[in-house]
Amino acid sequence: MSWTRWFRTCLVGLLALALALLTAPTAQAHEERPVAFPDGSGSVPAHRGGEPDLLVCKTDRADFERRIAGFPQALKDRNRTLFARCTASGYRHLQQAVDAVRTPGRNIAVLPGLYEEEPFTAEPAGACAQLKARRSQLGYQILSYAQQKQCPHNQNLVAILGKKDLQIEGTGARRTDVVIDAKYRKLNAIRADGSDGIYFRNFTAQRTTFNSLYVLAADGFVIDDVLTRWNDEYGFLTFASDHGLYKNCESYGNGDSGIYPGSASDINNGRGYDVPRYSIEITGCRSHHNMVGYSGTAGDSVYVHDNEFDHNMGGASMDSAFPGHPGLPQNHARFERNLIHDNNENYYPYVADGTCAKPPAERGYERGVVCPQISMPPGTGIITAGGNWNRYENNWVYGHARAGFFLNAVPAFIRGEDAWAKQTDTSHHNRYAGNVLGKDRAGRSAPNAADVWWDGQGGGNCWDPGSGASTPRALPECGARPGEVSGGSDRLVGEPVKLAQLLVCSDYNVQARRLPAGCDWYGATGIARVETQLALGTAAVLALVGGVLWWRRLRHHRVATAATVLGAAGLALDVAGSTTGLTSGHVPALALLLTGIWWTVTGLALRTERPWFGRTTVLLGCLTLLDAFDKAVVMIPWTPLGPAWIRGLLAVVWVIWAVVAAARHTARPAPVAAPERAGAVA
Repeated sequence: MSWTRWFRTCLVGLLALALALLTAPTAQAHEERPVAFPDGSGSVPAHRGGEPDLLVCKTDRADFERRIAGFPQALKDRNRTLFARCTASGYRHLQQAVDAVRTPGRNIAVLPGLYEEEPFTAEPAGACAQLKARRSQLGYQILSYAQQKQCPHNQNLVAILGKKDLQIEGTGARRTDVVIDAKYRKLNAIRADGSDGIYFRNFTAQRTTFNSLYVLAADGFVIDDVLTRWNDEYGFLTFASDHGLYKNCESYGNGDSGIYPGSASDINNGRGYDVPRYSIEITGCRSHHNMVGYSGTAGDSVYVHDNEFDHNMGGASMDSAFPGHPGLPQNHARFERNLIHDNNENYYPYVADGTCAKPPAERGYERGVVCPQISMPPGTGIITAGGNWNRYENNWVYGHARAGFFLNAVPAFIRGEDAWAKQTDTSHHNRYAGNVLGKDRAGRSAPNAADVWWDGQGGGNCWDPGSGASTPRALPECGARPGEVSGGSDRLVGEPVKLAQLLVCSDYNVQARRLPAGCDWYGATGIARVETQLALGTAAVLALVGGVLWWRRLRHHRVATAATVLGAAGLALDVAGSTTGLTSGHVPALALLLTGIWWTVTGLALRTERPWFGRTTVLLGCLTLLDAFDKAVVMIPWTPLGPAWIRGLLAVVWVIWAVVAAARHTARPAPVAAPERAGAVA
């Protein structure tokens, strides 16, 4: 093993250990039984027209007529015909029709009405109340497929288990004409488990303690013109599936995401940007007023285009932050031509004031309450927390109070992998190109507070040349073709202050009503923010030590005195630059520039009296100037650590050394009086 590889391995191990000690345990957003990806032999199902095989309706004719009164005449006549047939030979509950399906390729039509599935809402009894299964961190049992078959309604209002090529379609004019309502009595309104070729169309599912529409382990599914809303966690959740299509859907009022294609089939693992196909496509959907519009732990090989994600806390996110998800680390999502804007909602006050501690039915989801389930930076467009080979191209990203794009790495131990070599395997080759930032589709100005927030870790990431306000100011630039990067870097760990922020902010727990103090995601402002506290504490220590050093050794040195004044200004600017409004500007780099000049001049002034201390001080000054260059001009390539890490470690040594140097200062000897000349007159 070469010394460089040995160094990197040791450094990764130490960083992983430090992160493990500092990072608090986090809740797992979605826990499921162990499940494998489909073999990929399926296909995206096509919609089937013609007469339905099975019908579902209610029998209240007056209510039915009221619901179809505004329909176009042809659709009204068709529904009346289906209603007559249904009242004679149909079913009153969707589950009854599903249970009646015996062969693949059947169509179920659901007529306008409210479906609460009353026969299937009772609490588990008998053997179903005695199932042995591990409980999730949220408290529900993680049941095997066999246990789901044995007790399909322990967790599901409607359970579709192993039915192939089944189509379920509402017959209304709008998706809200058919409503499947769990009334917060079940984890899932509809669960399709191991049901290849399932097709859902034209209805609403709502009000669950987890998610409205759940597709698990399917090779082939379509979600077409469906609305989901008012759920503790997700609107749509698809997991460990392939050949999937969401289109023309809508979701709002969910405590996690409206759309969640988690652990999509990992068909492109090991490839670069050239991929033969994607496992799931999402198009024509709108997801709004959720914690986040779209999310996907291990959201691999998902093609997301021509959607709108707006008025959430965050527009979209993909991550490698939760264990138990096949396909980690996340890779190969592609976002194109999406409208991602105004995601500035802040629902954390509902956690702080106790609203989210009430039973779900009493929280007020229908009135706009959302209970955020995990930590999320409000005011952000697209968050990538530990993803690789993702492409974000030709999107409109605007109107965000924090950042348009947010990229940070996630060490592998967070997802349950302890191998040292894997600890830095995320946040690589993410391409942000051709996006319109800070303007809407009509060209009107709607700036993001910062276009880019990046922790600095990873290699091969790039952004459009001339991106607006960003932190760091210097970003690697994308070339014309995928894979072309100018000014790139490959760092093992992000910037120390940003890492501290992420560590503090991750210590969130909705069940415990724990909102980390010091994190502005949850409302901390001014000196309460961890970044400002670190900057202020550092400035106070350096000002005190530097001031004493100047007074004891350099106050008679004019150039050193001028440099000390610049250093004091730099420390003040560093504190100012840590505030939210100035982080993405030039102030942080200017602060480093002034501080670097102070250290360099101070070291040169001390080089004769204290040569080694003087050289160390000059080195610290040069590193600080290099850090300013790294942040404002171009990132230094091919370094495993950014200058900030080396500068910070050396600064600790310097402070101790400076205290010793100042304390050992001895007063100048008094001048010797000249001898009197002979014959002088007294």
